[in-house]
Amino acid sequence: MSAFLRRCGVEGLFGAVIRKGAEEAGAVYVIVNHLDGTCHLFGPAPGPAYDEHGDRRWSAELNPPQGTADAMALLERRRRADPDLWIVEGEDRRG
Repeated sequence: MSAFLRRCGVEGLFGAVIRKGAEEAGAVYVIVNHLDGTCHLFGPAPGPAYDEHGDRRWSAELNPPQGTADAMALLERRRRADPDLWIVEGEDRRG
């Protein structure tokens, strides 16, 4: 989480942890808020969490951009299945 937030800061973007999950477990979901009422939502990719270069793998949960209410509704359903999940949001007009 802290690396993502630092990266946002370096790029002049706002980033925040919206929901903290369990420190030792819990899936991580990332909302990229476009600041126009739409967003992308990324969640854990199926299979290994990291690729052969050590980078975390992600899967688009909402694509093309959807409304933020749609993202939050999907995350609420995911939270019911995994109460330990983390939600992180970054704001980026470019997506």
